[in-house]
Amino acid sequence: MTEMVYGAVPTRAGEPVLPKWWRTVDKWSLSCILILFGIGLLLGLAASPPLAERNGFAPFHYVQRQAFFGGTALIVLIVTSMLSPVLVRRFAVIGFVFAFIGLCLLPFFGTDFGKGAVRWYSIGFGSLQPSEFLKPTFVIVAAWLLAASQDLGGPPGKTLSFAMTVSIVLMLALQPDFGQACLVLFGWGVMYFVAGAPMVLLIGMAGLVIFAGTVAYQNSEHFARRIDGFLSPDVDPTTQLGYATNAIREGGFFGVGVGEGQVKWSLPDAHTDFIIAVAAEEYGLVLVLIIIALYATIVVRSLMRLMRERDPFIRLAGTGLACMFGVQAMINMGVAVRLLPAKGMTLPFVSYGGSSLIAGGIAVGMLLAFTRTRPQGEIGDILRGRLR
Repeated sequence: MTEMVYGAVPTRAGEPVLPKWWRTVDKWSLSCILILFGIGLLLGLAASPPLAERNGFAPFHYVQRQAFFGGTALIVLIVTSMLSPVLVRRFAVIGFVFAFIGLCLLPFFGTDFGKGAVRWYSIGFGSLQPSEFLKPTFVIVAAWLLAASQDLGGPPGKTLSFAMTVSIVLMLALQPDFGQACLVLFGWGVMYFVAGAPMVLLIGMAGLVIFAGTVAYQNSEHFARRIDGFLSPDVDPTTQLGYATNAIREGGFFGVGVGEGQVKWSLPDAHTDFIIAVAAEEYGLVLVLIIIALYATIVVRSLMRLMRERDPFIRLAGTGLACMFGVQAMINMGVAVRLLPAKGMTLPFVSYGGSSLIAGGIAVGMLLAFTRTRPQGEIGDILRGRLR
């Protein structure tokens, strides 16, 4: 009956999974992800050898690990993007339960690796950061609750998702990990806005965030130090922000040349949080603009495809994933150019990091699964039907 009223995109009976996936997936977004991963390996070749030398490893130790984790992430991305929205939701609920438990147990079994924030589990050959896996699964669960609240006789999804968001944000803030906490809160706020939240409530939430930031500034030395460093008119040239700012300035439009950059020898996180500084110094503004364009293409194309989606759950979940993906990239690059306080957040698919790469593969795989072309009418068909 639905197809008789709204129309449907014809399907090919008995079509194999792989050809069907290739025909329906957003190839532009997929291509952008592959290019970002290639750029990440290229920058890893430049940024990681000095760190490997300091730690007593082979020159390309971290590049090899990035290639392994990145390859795993791409496999996970492709497999996830082949799933139906129902299967994505089911697996996300299971993943969210495990990630949430992992986040709760961090104060007891986690480690800080000398960085002052207990965010990781040490697993011998590497580390595991639960918050990276919590973000995409949280978006799916929150979108499910918000969509269910719109049904007649549905659960109080908005209240439940808000309570879930607050509990996660508090646990992240206590690590402390204010960057991930803000990202989770932003993702929920975007979905709540799309679901039809009143502006008064959103303004009230913004006020609460400002109040919470003031309290954190007064009671957290870690938070206050970063805010003070951001607001200071002078940048200490011996800090990470100082090194990154100088590298970006030295790079100019076309960079100093491949392998000629110096910031990688003095910046501890040159291969992770400040990878964009290496890109700007060695390859210049040209490569930075290309990276920004790739992220923008993924986000804009995803949102445009989601605008035609009729299922409220898919619209909400896809919007949350796309916006969170784009904002994480903006935060990472904004910190490097001192537009934002230091957050300790990776650049998706470009920065080194096993948890970040694999979790990013899961998130973008879910996004590609939601934005695939499916046999359904578009939301505009409904509007045109109402106008008749």
